[in-house]
Amino acid sequence: MPPPSTGPQLARAVLDAARARRLASQPRRRTSSDDLSGDGAGGDAGEFAGGRGGNRRRLRGYSGPGPDPRDPQLFGDVLARLVKARGWQRPAAEATVFGAWERVVGPEVATHSRPVKLEDGELTVEAESTAWATQLRLLARSLLQQIAKEVGHNVVRRLHIHGPAAPSWSKGPRRVRGRGPRDTYG
Repeated sequence: MPPPSTGPQLARAVLDAARARRLASQPRRRTSSDDLSGDGAGGDAGEFAGGRGGNRRRLRGYSGPGPDPRDPQLFGDVLARLVKARGWQRPAAEATVFGAWERVVGPEVATHSRPVKLEDGELTVEAESTAWATQLRLLARSLLQQIAKEVGHNVVRRLHIHGPAAPSWSKGPRRVRGRGPRDTYG
């Protein structure tokens, strides 16, 4: 009867037994001697392709010099594939109008205006003054072309441009018609 094993010897025996079971359960790997066997096929294609019988190589170990699906991907490319797969192209284009307003319409127009809402293809733009609102109304066609070029066609079909919002003097749920505040300031 062999002497009882101690901790490190017992752990080594368990590891050796596990390694032997793993090697016994794995299919035989293709070697360069398999190609020289004379059958012309170079070994079993199903075994080399991961058991599927296809002609793809098994994705194990290092990827090698060529492109591989396991290689690191650029975040923008991964995000673009996700947006396309989920059908988020239109919401992403609408978000670009708000998120990149300066890039979409140009820096000069962007400093004097801001997009407020986009609903059913109609973009509401608020200008900083009535003069800029008039100027933007005159530039509406070219603005629509710039927006279409940047975010795509039919995302924004119409522009609704207004000047700055005036203060509202109506407070509460009930209002009385009239001329409004007259001698309020003095």
